[in-house]
Amino acid sequence: MTARIAFVLGTRPEIVKLAPLIRACEKAGIDYSVIHTGQHYSDRLDGVFFDNLELPQPDYNLGVGSGEHAEQTGEMLTGIGTALDAENPDTVLVQGDTNSALAGGIVASKLDAELGHVEAGLRSFDRDMPEEINRIVIDHVADRLFAPTEKSAAHLRNENIPDERIAVTGNTIVDAVQQNATLAERKSDVLDNLGLTDGEFALMTAHRPGNVDDKERFEGLLDGIAEYADKTGTEVVYPVHPRSEEQLREHDIDVPARIRCVEPLDFLDFLQLENTASVVFTDSGGVQEETCILGTPCVTIRDSTERPETLSVGSNTLADPTADSIIVSVFDVKSGDNDWNTPFGDGDAAGHILWALGFDSPEVGRVVRT
Repeated sequence: MTARIAFVLGTRPEIVKLAPLIRACEKAGIDYSVIHTGQHYSDRLDGVFFDNLELPQPDYNLGVGSGEHAEQTGEMLTGIGTALDAENPDTVLVQGDTNSALAGGIVASKLDAELGHVEAGLRSFDRDMPEEINRIVIDHVADRLFAPTEKSAAHLRNENIPDERIAVTGNTIVDAVQQNATLAERKSDVLDNLGLTDGEFALMTAHRPGNVDDKERFEGLLDGIAEYADKTGTEVVYPVHPRSEEQLREHDIDVPARIRCVEPLDFLDFLQLENTASVVFTDSGGVQEETCILGTPCVTIRDSTERPETLSVGSNTLADPTADSIIVSVFDVKSGDNDWNTPFGDGDAAGHILWALGFDSPEVGRVVRT
């Protein structure tokens, strides 16, 4: 089958999770293009990802940057529309629940191209999260829904999406973590650079508006993690997202001494820290998955999660942004046997997705097994 795929992406998680599909297209000789919205506007955040992950540079970089949701999404719609008109793809693939994925999905749904949603069917059932609205809209306009798990597929069926549009493929994050572990081992010297010892530090991320835009919640989150650090003599490393850095300044928040703020890290360095930390505190959906795959206990400081499989297998637990909740949660998740099975597939998700799209050549069959 000869067909052209257009990938629309714009943030670090999308780059990471679509990388296995891009590599699979490269290996199988499938014609494709990459449209980068520039939603992550800092070169520290994603400009170096393509080099570090040894991926070709995007064919388009729209440079949209930050802004209010409506302004940002509107600018993406125009830029993506122009790019897709020029490319005239047979298939458009978007991933996840970002504004970039939403804009790509809306534009593609109005074209003759088939729209595929990678990581379809995730639900937090919290409509206060902008991401929840995005993922629901994309799922309902997409032609092909690539659900990472049976639970995700069940969510889609419960919303009356026809079974023939759904394929359970596993999650490309398993492919990405497995593929990039070798790259990280070869390329990353982050432990030496930060003076860290394997297993003797904790890692944290915090960037969601629901946490960092609320001063009381942000302070509670930081104080709770710092209290755990004090009780256990553990240093906590915090790569600070630009949005969080801005909120720290705006709220005049002093980060506790036990929490060591560092610059944002590229994916390989961050993967190495996730793999060697004693525990990870986060509000990120992707980090919940990655720690589960790597075997690192995770505490998610949120009211809900769209990755309930991580709770079921015991790799992850939810906590409120208070010292009592965080400390109880971290000791609870660390007391498990840390021997869970990854619930997100076998590491062949990219191949399964291409097979589902009809790329049934022998090259595709070998893509994720070479």
